[in-house]
Amino acid sequence: MGLTVLEREAIKNKVIEVLKNVYDPEIPVNVYDLGLIYNIEVDEEGRVKVDMTLTAPGCPIAGMVLASAESAIREKVTEAKEVYVKLVWDPPWTPLKVTPEGRESLKKLLGYDLVEEWIRATSQS
Repeated sequence: MGLTVLEREAIKNKVIEVLKNVYDPEIPVNVYDLGLIYNIEVDEEGRVKVDMTLTAPGCPIAGMVLASAESAIREKVTEAKEVYVKLVWDPPWTPLKVTPEGRESLKKLLGYDLVEEWIRATSQS
């Protein structure tokens, strides 16, 4: 007998909390709040699958960021039987994917609202 829906949801929530402690070394906002996590699935056997992107293709540290996310989940979410973190590029990342918490962190860091600026810049083209 596999995991119940509630058990799978609890594992997913744990994965989210773990990902909130994984950072792209170039951007001091965690990968979850930066909007880099597109999907998290936990199947009935406890296998965790994460679809993750990066802010730009060709990122020189892509492998390191994905490996950090996978390693953190493996270490901290002991209920996960297997962990797969897959790099996806579709849809492309935009600042609209940033969570409200991430947006506040970026405002403090940059001194302006990146999301607002992106919306303004893209609506003028």
